[in-house]
Amino acid sequence: MALTDADVQKQAEEEFNIEKGRLVQTQRLKIMEYYEKKEKQIEQHKKIQRSNMMNQARLKVLKARDDMITDLLNEARRRLAEIAKDPAKYSSLLEGLVLQGFYRLLEPKVTIRCRPQDVEFVQAAVNKNIPIYKEAVKSNITVKIDKERFLPAQICGGIEVYNENGKIKVSNTLESRLELIAQQMMPEVRMNLFGANPNRKFLD
Repeated sequence: MALTDADVQKQAEEEFNIEKGRLVQTQRLKIMEYYEKKEKQIEQHKKIQRSNMMNQARLKVLKARDDMITDLLNEARRRLAEIAKDPAKYSSLLEGLVLQGFYRLLEPKVTIRCRPQDVEFVQAAVNKNIPIYKEAVKSNITVKIDKERFLPAQICGGIEVYNENGKIKVSNTLESRLELIAQQMMPEVRMNLFGANPNRKFLD
């Protein structure tokens, strides 16, 4: 049975509608995929921005903490100059610094450098500590105070102790002692100022 023109047109329309539906569905899927991809990109971009902002905030907090520690140390350095103004306390401190210098070097001959205004204090500390040192280590010690080369003018006090050839130095200036204490006590200072660090697993 031959197809009439109407049948042919109807069949053609059906095929056209099927193809059109297929094309529309394909394009719809492509558009949905495109927008899903865009949404993911936007979400990823938001996460990166949020992370960057949190990092910037964290860095600002860390910088503020470091600035506070620096201010604290600067204040401590400023107060170092006050220590040498109390002769009784300063003499006692120098005695400890001199004896510690002897023990750290354990040399038969040492040279001490100090500030010009401290020569008498240091000499008294040396005289007091030589017998103590001899008794403790069962060895003699000869001590020379260098009166030609003094500590730099900006040093607030304390001493430097050298072995005979000057190659080994024990720095017991007030500044070097403060730096040492600052390094040793920094974790404790940070904890007292800012509390425990939640990210830190070990305390030593």
